[in-house]
Amino acid sequence: MSPVAIVTGASKGIGAAIAITLAKDGYNVVVNYNGNQTLAEEVKAKCDAYKPSVVVQGNVSKAEDCARIVACAITSFNGLDVLVNNAGITKDNLLLRM
Repeated sequence: MSPVAIVTGASKGIGAAIAITLAKDGYNVVVNYNGNQTLAEEVKAKCDAYKPSVVVQGNVSKAEDCARIVACAITSFNGLDVLVNNAGITKDNLLLRM
């Protein structure tokens, strides 16, 4: 059985690169996104070239969404081995206003 990884914030940037690399390395990947399903589906397609993957929407700042993301991994792939907590936000502003 292949190892299973959840990658949060995987629809673009570093998260997407991590998800695709894990799939290349033999992981089934749960591609998590919060806002852009189209980008997440594109990452899934790239992962699927190596190993089966799934896409799940969820805001990792909400406990119920986190539970649903983990449940998706367990339901889809019968387990969870790795969590890459890549999701984040950027609030750019002048230092004095932050």
